[in-house]
Amino acid sequence: MKSLIGTLNINKCLNKDSIKKIIYSAIGVLIILVTVYLVSPLFISTEINEPLPLNINSSVAFEEFSKMNEDERVKTARNMTNEQKNQMLVQFAESGNNSRLDEDMNINISAESNQSSGTATFVGVNDGIHNAEGLAKVIPLSNNDSILRLENLKVTNGPDLYVYLSTDKGNSEFVNLGKLKANNGNQNYNIPPDTDLSKYNTVLIWCKAFSVLFGSAELKF
Repeated sequence: MKSLIGTLNINKCLNKDSIKKIIYSAIGVLIILVTVYLVSPLFISTEINEPLPLNINSSVAFEEFSKMNEDERVKTARNMTNEQKNQMLVQFAESGNNSRLDEDMNINISAESNQSSGTATFVGVNDGIHNAEGLAKVIPLSNNDSILRLENLKVTNGPDLYVYLSTDKGNSEFVNLGKLKANNGNQNYNIPPDTDLSKYNTVLIWCKAFSVLFGSAELKF
């Protein structure tokens, strides 16, 4: 009888210990789950880039887009449809924010260069949205550098327009001469030394925001 009672007491103790272990384990798991739930937002990064809705008021969309910096416009444009891009470009063209710059030729032109070593006439896309006209000239300087001079330039206004020397009209490989100083006028752009003009012989007016061509001029040497 004593042996039986002792066995029962041992079983009771074991059951109590097992129950305690189960309870402690459950509490531990619960603490881990709560901790993961509370901390996970600090480590999980999410991103969404929604295009501007087609039914948005165009003037509102244009205003918001204009306020963005260049990088923000590039990111936003990646998620826009072609129709949305064209709507935005029409707004830029009709905004009246045209600019003009007339830079003088007060530079040291090489006496042996006949003032120009390569010329071309701009040809615009002429789709009613993207257009460019005027002359492009490569002018050697007396210090052996060269400039690209744009004369009588007239370009449809657009966001983030740049001047590139490219291998083709598709902007597959290019030398960036900088942001277009104004969409009208006469302007000078420094050509980096050692630029191979036999390779980079096409001048582009390129919209960086929408990655689209406004006009091109193929230099003839």
